[in-house]
Amino acid sequence: MRVSVTLGATLLAGLACAAWPAAAQEMNLFDSGKLLATGGVSNLEGAGGGGISTWAVISGYGSEDGIGANAHYTYTSLPQFQVHSTGASVGLFNRVELSYAHTFFDTGSTGPKLGLPQGFTFEQDVIGAKVRLFGDIVYDQDTLLPQVSIGAQYKTTNHPDILKAVGAKAHDGEDYYIAASKLFLGQSLLVNATLRLTKANQLGITGFGGPKNNGYQPEFEGSLAYLVTRKIAVGGEYRTMPSNLGFTRSDDWKTIYAAYFINHNASITLAYASLGTVATFKNQQGVYASLQIGF
Repeated sequence: MRVSVTLGATLLAGLACAAWPAAAQEMNLFDSGKLLATGGVSNLEGAGGGGISTWAVISGYGSEDGIGANAHYTYTSLPQFQVHSTGASVGLFNRVELSYAHTFFDTGSTGPKLGLPQGFTFEQDVIGAKVRLFGDIVYDQDTLLPQVSIGAQYKTTNHPDILKAVGAKAHDGEDYYIAASKLFLGQSLLVNATLRLTKANQLGITGFGGPKNNGYQPEFEGSLAYLVTRKIAVGGEYRTMPSNLGFTRSDDWKTIYAAYFINHNASITLAYASLGTVATFKNQQGVYASLQIGF
């Protein structure tokens, strides 16, 4: 039931994204005033950025006088697991971003090897908020000043008893981050660096904290994006992970991606993702694909 409700909500958000611009054009509120690709894509946690990293950009294409919104579906196929993420985000006046994502971590046939039923699925909700403090990635071309934003995310994962049994201290928690993004228009290059304070194990899918550490740790997220054309971006990401649990380690995540921004209403992202060890299984490398619709 929860799966159908979440997918239904995402579908409604997508239909809203398709229908709102025509009605709102008369209001001049949903103005799509930002340059193509400058809102990034929706990452696994629902925030605007790359596939696994959060950027300082505000989701959607609303200018300082408008509102933008996105809905996304992301699928990641790994040797032992499958990850699905659905969600939506709203950007308010290029200043505030509100986001939501629901993640399904499907253990598939690997479940019994972990002492779980066949096809056992962990589910996680992520509610986020981001505020742009200063800077503008497009208009601040005459200075090295980046766009800087701060944000917070509340995450909660189901099956708290199982998470506690594997050593996690909690099934929910908060992340706090500061992100800086700089677009060099002349070189068609975007650079982002994010510092995150977190207790989350594998984004929180395997709980928060553990016997190795139960305090907040600073983690790094870095991204490079090169605009091959106005509509195509290629790049890479690197995200460090805390390793709090005793039964398994957590490795840093890496992606190499290509994003095609069809227009202001749709984009497609494909990536090679290397997540290292996940729930004792090493070399979890696979394909990441994401569809985003919005304005």
